[in-house]
Amino acid sequence: MGAALAVGGDLAAAPTVTPAVPPVPLDLADESIARSVLALQRESYAVEAALIGSDGIPQSTETLEELRAAGLEWLGTFDETGLSGAVSWKLLDDGTVDIFRLVVAPRAFRRGFANALLDALDARYPDHPTLVSTGRDNGPARELYRRRGFRLVREREAVAGLWIAELSRGRPEGQA
Repeated sequence: MGAALAVGGDLAAAPTVTPAVPPVPLDLADESIARSVLALQRESYAVEAALIGSDGIPQSTETLEELRAAGLEWLGTFDETGLSGAVSWKLLDDGTVDIFRLVVAPRAFRRGFANALLDALDARYPDHPTLVSTGRDNGPARELYRRRGFRLVREREAVAGLWIAELSRGRPEGQA
């Protein structure tokens, strides 16, 4: 699920401040890093849960062991307070980048961290098709992805009461 990126308002008017430190790989084998990612994830998904009206986001209650066992690659950004944003993904067999999580600390909303993370991921896999999902009613996240060239593939109920929007960029029409 993509992160809640703002509590409300028009993202088109959001400031475009780029983080001073570019995104770096995160090693979840490092206890401190893994705990920081887990805390960031919980903080970010709490905002998304409020936006979409569902507290059923599985990652919001994930344990440290579950987070590490997910087998995802991670990039993170930092600000003066610590970890401010992170993106995780898997590269599928067909070369598609499947974004699993994009989380930003509420203190860093509208400061360019999500775009910096996505830019870094795009730089690693230029011209690769990309998939992502977010809460169906998470307008700020959907707008972010729309501006980055993603299109809606479908909406579905992932678990009871939790509707998500699946988005794609660079894949032929009709492929999720």
